[in-house]
Amino acid sequence: MKIGENLRRLRVEKGITQLKLSEIMNISRVNYNRYENNVNCPSVELLCQLADFYDVSLDEMVGRKFNG
Repeated sequence: MKIGENLRRLRVEKGITQLKLSEIMNISRVNYNRYENNVNCPSVELLCQLADFYDVSLDEMVGRKFNG
């Protein structure tokens, strides 16, 4: 799963629009849309902010899975 798919899933589960989330994160809606569509990748700083906002780990945010 790509980062954008996780971003979309988490946003929809939280019940907020791209516009509202972009306002909260202080970024443009167009840029956020590009992250969800895997056109651009958010910075590590923004990924950390989003993980905090959604109360998930960075591993979950980027779709990292552990074997073991």
